[in-house]
Amino acid sequence: MASTERVARSGSIEKNAAESVEEEVSVKPVIAYGGEETLPPPPELNAEQQKALYRKIDLRLMPILTLMYLCSFLDRGNIGNAKLQGLTTQLNLTGNKYNIALTMYFVPYCLFECPANMVLKKFRPSRWLPGITLAWGVIMTLMGLVKTYPQLVGVRILLGIAEAGLFPGVVYYLTLWYPRHMIQLRIGIFFGGATLAGAFSGLLAFGISFMAGTAGLLGWSWIFIIEGLLTVVVGAISFFILVDFPHTASFLTPEERAYVIHRKKYDNSSVGEEEHFEIRHIWETITDWQVYMHILIYMSIIAPLYGISLFLPSIINGFGFTTAISQLLTVPPYVFATITLLIWAVWSDRIKTRYPFVLAGLTFCLVGFVINICDVPIGAKYFGTFLIVAGSYAGFPGVVAWLGNNLAGHYKRGVGMALHIGIGNFGGAIASNIYRTQDAPRYILGRKPYTLSSFPVLCGLTDRAPHTDGIELMFVGIGFIAVPITVLAYKRINAHREALVRDATEKGITRFTPEELRRMGDRAPDFRYTL
Repeated sequence: MASTERVARSGSIEKNAAESVEEEVSVKPVIAYGGEETLPPPPELNAEQQKALYRKIDLRLMPILTLMYLCSFLDRGNIGNAKLQGLTTQLNLTGNKYNIALTMYFVPYCLFECPANMVLKKFRPSRWLPGITLAWGVIMTLMGLVKTYPQLVGVRILLGIAEAGLFPGVVYYLTLWYPRHMIQLRIGIFFGGATLAGAFSGLLAFGISFMAGTAGLLGWSWIFIIEGLLTVVVGAISFFILVDFPHTASFLTPEERAYVIHRKKYDNSSVGEEEHFEIRHIWETITDWQVYMHILIYMSIIAPLYGISLFLPSIINGFGFTTAISQLLTVPPYVFATITLLIWAVWSDRIKTRYPFVLAGLTFCLVGFVINICDVPIGAKYFGTFLIVAGSYAGFPGVVAWLGNNLAGHYKRGVGMALHIGIGNFGGAIASNIYRTQDAPRYILGRKPYTLSSFPVLCGLTDRAPHTDGIELMFVGIGFIAVPITVLAYKRINAHREALVRDATEKGITRFTPEELRRMGDRAPDFRYTL
């Protein structure tokens, strides 16, 4: 687009600069961003018009994305319900075979998340996301026909590969549409599909259990087949609903597209952010300290989340209830978690802060796990599951949104969030081996302190009793250490950048050009980390 911009627009660093300096550098070409060169100038919208525009986007994107993720979480977690419907008996899943089957899903799931995000823009979200949904739906359906343990493990591996691109892909996709302080609510709505999946899983499993014996298949087979076919239908429908990027969204007017792109362009930086790919984006991501701190925070929430989602039916069954009642009793904790998740997401976006809600989630998990470890009445234990489910599920969107808010540049954000989610999900692999049959109903693992020698046990590679006393609490403890450290580091860096800007303004000097600020991304002095 043959247009210009004034350096004075580049942010507080140029503000109040000397007139002579401003005249010399006042005109510079605008870097085309997100297809804006094909669109008219962005309109001025009042608050009501902005709400109407993003409500329009919400109605187009969020229902289908939420439904896709509901299917994803339903399909990866329904093995917990299938376990109660004869899976372990018919496939002879003795010892730690069941836990290994769970673990093998996470290995390819974690490894393929980063590559999947790298190809998302190339293969177009409207084709890539529905395509992988269709693929894992077929795989899920075929899982209902497995006859042996090796077949189960093989299909779980394929399921992990197929599902790997959905969650990081959708989170990255949403950051292309929404400003960073509107993103947690959208991630919360999207991730609410996972919370609802926990509730639906119990209800569906209860209903499907009456099909046991139909066509010579047990109840666990029909759980996989019916829920897999549901995913196939959702994947097929999503091809006709999902759109690619704001500048190609036909359901928006050209002016609305221009506004969305303009809002995103100056959301993370006063001079816009880089959109093109360079190899340095990968290097800058893997050398960024905040990525690794957020991985620890992610694992502190995801391990409790997967631990409770994969084993909640078995935990409740261990309270002494029948299989059918256990399936039904998994529903209320997820309903409570969904309500909590939405309240926290709205609140977090409104105050533009993430960490208090992450800490609140960790606190819920801490109290819930302590209750379930202690020798207390069944009612108290069931109440503890409410806290664990709500804390892990409601705290999770804030964890993901927090890092996404603090990475600038399309590709750095895409790579960073894929690493964040990919490496962090190894916590799910560990969680798959925490709740062993021989430890029911209290599931206290061992009595000695945790050591590195326990890692093979946690990954399901040996039957030897692990040396740990509440591994889930260990992960929660990691979060209570990592979150304050990250907050203090962000505050220190923000204060330092404020001082740099103030000094530059007082001296009337321009330290960086808009191009240099764009290139620096989240390390630019005009970028402020979200707390």
